[in-house]
Amino acid sequence: MLSDVTTPQDLDDRLREALAALAAPEQRRDPAEPVTDGAALTGAQALDLFDAQVTSRQLDLAGRWLRSFGEGYYTIGSAGHEGNAAVAAAVRATDPALLHYRSGAFYCVRAAQVSAEPDSAGPADATGPARDAADATADQDPAAADGADAAGSGEATAGPAGDRPFARGYAEAARDVLRGMVASAREPIAGGRHKVFGRADLAVVPTTSTIASHLPRAVGMGLAVERLRRLDMAGRRTGTGVRIGSGGGAEHAPWPPDAIVVCSFGDASVNHASATAAFNTAGWYDHTGLRIPVLFVCEDNGLGISVRSPRGWVATALQARPGLRYFAADGTDLRRAYEVAAEAAAWVRRHRRPAVLHLSTVRLMGHAGADVETAYRGAEEIAADLERDPVVGTARLLVTAGVATGADLLARYDEIGWRVRRIAEEVLDEPKLTAPAEVVAPLAPRRPVRVARAVADAAARASGPGAAARAESFGGKPPELAGPLTLAQSINAALADGMLDHPQMAVFGEDVAAKGGVYGVTKGLRDRFGAARVFDTLLDETSVLGLGLGAGLAGMLPVPEIQYLAYLHNAEDQLRGEAATMQFFSQGAFRNPMVVRVAGLAYQEGFGGHFHNDNSVAVLRDVPGLVIAVPARPDDAAPMLRTCLASAAVDGSVCVFLEPIALYHTRDLYAEGDGEWLAGYPEPGAWVSGHVPIGRARVYGVGSAEDITIITFGNGVRMSLRAAATLADEGIGTRVVDLRWLAPLPVADIIREAAATGRVLVVDETRRSGGVGEGVIAALVDAGYVGAARRVAGVDSFVPLGPAARQVLVSEEAITQGARTLLAR
Repeated sequence: MLSDVTTPQDLDDRLREALAALAAPEQRRDPAEPVTDGAALTGAQALDLFDAQVTSRQLDLAGRWLRSFGEGYYTIGSAGHEGNAAVAAAVRATDPALLHYRSGAFYCVRAAQVSAEPDSAGPADATGPARDAADATADQDPAAADGADAAGSGEATAGPAGDRPFARGYAEAARDVLRGMVASAREPIAGGRHKVFGRADLAVVPTTSTIASHLPRAVGMGLAVERLRRLDMAGRRTGTGVRIGSGGGAEHAPWPPDAIVVCSFGDASVNHASATAAFNTAGWYDHTGLRIPVLFVCEDNGLGISVRSPRGWVATALQARPGLRYFAADGTDLRRAYEVAAEAAAWVRRHRRPAVLHLSTVRLMGHAGADVETAYRGAEEIAADLERDPVVGTARLLVTAGVATGADLLARYDEIGWRVRRIAEEVLDEPKLTAPAEVVAPLAPRRPVRVARAVADAAARASGPGAAARAESFGGKPPELAGPLTLAQSINAALADGMLDHPQMAVFGEDVAAKGGVYGVTKGLRDRFGAARVFDTLLDETSVLGLGLGAGLAGMLPVPEIQYLAYLHNAEDQLRGEAATMQFFSQGAFRNPMVVRVAGLAYQEGFGGHFHNDNSVAVLRDVPGLVIAVPARPDDAAPMLRTCLASAAVDGSVCVFLEPIALYHTRDLYAEGDGEWLAGYPEPGAWVSGHVPIGRARVYGVGSAEDITIITFGNGVRMSLRAAATLADEGIGTRVVDLRWLAPLPVADIIREAAATGRVLVVDETRRSGGVGEGVIAALVDAGYVGAARRVAGVDSFVPLGPAARQVLVSEEAITQGARTLLAR
């Protein structure tokens, strides 16, 4: 007697018993015929998809088996969600997909679509008149290809089922997934760093998300796909193609012009802020008339681990989203799921608008291997889910259609199970990552020579072939002829030069276009480069960064702006969990280059409160691989921004360009009217000599520069230089070191300048706990520094409004006194 608990053995026994009990069909039918009268799905397609579903199920069983003797490290499975195979069949293999962790059958189908040979048993791309007609129509207007798609987007899996029950693509998918489960270094996407669904040749973007943090990226990808489609159509008319390569190189978009983005997620994630942001952004842009071709797929099993989604809540929530077309299907009914998925995909492809497919599923074997679902689910409820097993449902469909007998399907099930188990045994012996260097190798590649070369190439273009266009863009007066500039003006000019050199670059954020930014830093850019490249976004930082993530993945060079540093905390997981991990979890196969401009730090006079005077950067410094630049002076801002743009384009770097608000319009240093905080903008011929590599500091010598070293950044540079002038009057020589880069820290420069005087004062405008100063002191200790050291740092407090802010922030007086105290020791 089988139990009511869905252990792997129990689930396997139940399925085998159900297949064996299926009666033979009344008559055999041609597999090329529809499974039922009027159905879009043929018997051959259904049999192919059955194999994909069985492969996914056997992978789940293999995962539990591996875990039982300590060789498997991931047991969240797709059992009960195998209906997503129909979604994969309904979209194209060239449609980029970001998959939920229960989308195993989708991944199997996609692998078979891509690797299928003419005689393969796996699903293959559509052929014949329907596909040819669709392609011919798409050449003229991709949006008009809907007719072919509606009738046969599912023909992506057309072709005879063949005699082999385990197609090559399914074997490849199984090996990929099993390698991820055992953390094999040979796993094709993450290389043993995590178990994810992803492969570049499958257009499956890896995501580890359990809480919908990949949905904002999907919206960004949709926005970029549509933008590139329009550019491609324009390019076809003019013969120029799509220019998305760095440095003005011409490349074609990574996906076909009429591609759509597919993004799957679980029902519990509907409630998460990231999902809300993504749905709202897609709807918001749709309302404004900007098209975003994204198909969201909600795989709804009614549970978030142990917490039930209230009955009807998910459907109500999804249907209420403005701007999102709603489709729904029973994911345990392969025929219906396929038809609705094909309809939804065709609608998105034709209209270039977002939609959501609500796919009802069940969850079998609990959340993961360690989950005892009987603690929160009754036997009756579990049994009801077992009755809706989608693999059994597909088997019944095949038998009823006369395509196979229960015995045939059981044989296929056992054959695939044997092959999956054999592959599992093979991957057990594959090497694991065994050294720190191996683990971090793809995290954040740094090629400083290539970055410097990219800057040099940009300079050559700006002073050579592009000189006339550059002069025209600046109204005939390039910034190097405009006289001394402020920090804000220098950044503005560098952004303009970046836009000229990187045709794929886009600047966007709240208030950056029409207004030119709250502080005027982006003023005039929209007028010069157009609304397609400089545009305002809705007020949501998660969406701003999500747009950047997706755009970078699609081949653009996004430069989003976060209006204030404090606002970044609303969306920091988009940097930590999504942006910084992309190369790490894809071994560089995917990347999302991005330069995030953030107005921040404190010291704004007459304006503030902690949201506009935020002095916390700890959350950024803790993100592995992230580049953090903090320009203090105008003559550093432009070259540092050029370096960030070049690093993003060359290495796929994710850079945060943190701009000190209080220094935006500062003109003087020591006395009113001295203009010593202004600087001229270098002409292109001087860009190479003025190049600022990532992780290199700037040193100022005041007086003899032999007595004390002050290490600082941002607002601290100006205050420290003023303090150093006071100390110079007392006969004290000071070295002021501007870190410029908070990650990676310029450790070599720190050690060298500290050793030069043997006395180090760290001036840290962030907080004492978790501040930058801790990293500087740690670097000195690690290097064996034996001199004296002291810190002057902000108080562990939020920055209050008005004059009270001075009580918690670093002051010139505190710096001067700190130096005197250090020298007195």
